[in-house]
Amino acid sequence: MENPVDRKEPSNNPQAVIFDDVVQITDEFVVTPWEVRGRVDYDKLLRHFGAKPLTRDEIALLEKYAGEVHPLIRRGFFYAHRDFDVIMKWHGGGRPWALYTGRGPSGPVHIGHMVPWILLKWLSDKFNLEVYFQLTDDEKFFDDPEMRLEEATGWAYENALDVIALGFTPDKLHLIVDTKDIKPLYPIAVKVAKKLTWNTVKATFGFTDSTNIGLIFYPSLQIAVAFLPSELRREAVPVLIPCAIDQDPYFRLARDVADVFGYPKPATLYSKFIMALTGESKMSASNPDSAIYTQDDEKTVRRKIMNAFTGGRPTAEEQRKYGGDPDICPVFHYHMLFDPDDASVEKIRQDCRGGALLCGECKLKLYEKLSKFLKEHRERREKARGKVDDYRISAKLR
Repeated sequence: MENPVDRKEPSNNPQAVIFDDVVQITDEFVVTPWEVRGRVDYDKLLRHFGAKPLTRDEIALLEKYAGEVHPLIRRGFFYAHRDFDVIMKWHGGGRPWALYTGRGPSGPVHIGHMVPWILLKWLSDKFNLEVYFQLTDDEKFFDDPEMRLEEATGWAYENALDVIALGFTPDKLHLIVDTKDIKPLYPIAVKVAKKLTWNTVKATFGFTDSTNIGLIFYPSLQIAVAFLPSELRREAVPVLIPCAIDQDPYFRLARDVADVFGYPKPATLYSKFIMALTGESKMSASNPDSAIYTQDDEKTVRRKIMNAFTGGRPTAEEQRKYGGDPDICPVFHYHMLFDPDDASVEKIRQDCRGGALLCGECKLKLYEKLSKFLKEHRERREKARGKVDDYRISAKLR
């Protein structure tokens, strides 16, 4: 593989356990495609995965072709990539490309899931691109011993409503529910599977002898979607994949086998994780109060925000005297993600640091922003109900 991971133990952490593409650092943090735990060191994660930091030059390329830069990139939330500059130059040459991301449908959607999709919609609009969105009901069925397949597929349809509600039209959004839309994927997946050895996937994902064979085969399906636009259009159509950085192992393998079949290597754009309202590095489905879900009612949203961990001082007096720390505060983190006005976000940062803004006031400001966003989103979501099949790729290929 290109940019091979440094498999040596970090000198300052003798307990580190590092698979080829999965980083598990005992007592520090864990990042795998299925689990994120602890306070993530994003610089260390980049070094282990071998991805590149997103530079000003690469952001300038985006601005050149899009006319502007999305706040999620401008503010460093999307911070790393593989070949983002290459696909921008590909676009500059007038050649076709597409977008790809997905969701493992194991439950309701929260804000953390949606943030990469918001960027996806912006990219689709700016570059007039088709989007391939994979809903991996098979993976969630394989991974969770308690999950029934019908349940996972049901969640795929429910989660699809949240994707559609962002404003996609059927001509631009192609939904792939794995168990329902396998026909166009399977020929690609079997070719990929033939080139992936047990040793490779075991090392990459940390599989053991007790891992079921469904989960072992599954990576070939996630990789297959990266090559699907090229197959459908009968020409080289690279994809850009905006996603959280824990998904990097899949797409490193995709890039490794792409040349074998004559497919263009997928490019990736990696985000950090949305901070949990409880202060951890990532929201947890096992703790509903760590995240705000799209179907939370206004009372629940307000309660979660007002009870959230902050970077503030224990008392208002101390806050005014010493100021707070917005860098560790999930409330400020949400402001950064959902307020398009840079000046407004910077004022919140400085007022927090200087003690002019108390945590209760800051939380109320956030509640007003999110309440408006979610109210409009829920209305669009309900309008999409019953229309999911109009977006499914297999219905369009008949």
